[in-house]
Amino acid sequence: MTAWTSAELAAISGADELRIASRRADGTLRPYVIIWVVRAGNDLYVRSAHGSQNPWFRRAVAAGAGRIRAAGLERDVSFTLAAESTGPAIDREYHTKYDRYGPAIVGAVVGAKAAPVTIRLALA
Repeated sequence: MTAWTSAELAAISGADELRIASRRADGTLRPYVIIWVVRAGNDLYVRSAHGSQNPWFRRAVAAGAGRIRAAGLERDVSFTLAAESTGPAIDREYHTKYDRYGPAIVGAVVGAKAAPVTIRLALA
């Protein structure tokens, strides 16, 4: 596995939205879903705004791999559930980046209910 470059981290985390697609069992990509993305340290994270039953989230966790598009970049990635300890830092990043959309919207991706549905994106 390769680490994100600083340029990739800056570009992707600077984008308001990310497109994410998981892989099917035959290796083909599912349709892309638009989602918010944040950077905490040298990692990128996404969260399911509608809990663990959100179809894109279930498929991403089951597949463990997919592709993202953001800021003119397209990368193959692996999907792993984030460590519980990263929750507060990721919450802060979501607030910093997206609070302008209001508490009702940002509230869906921060806090104790959002932490278990956090996926870390790593280069594949």
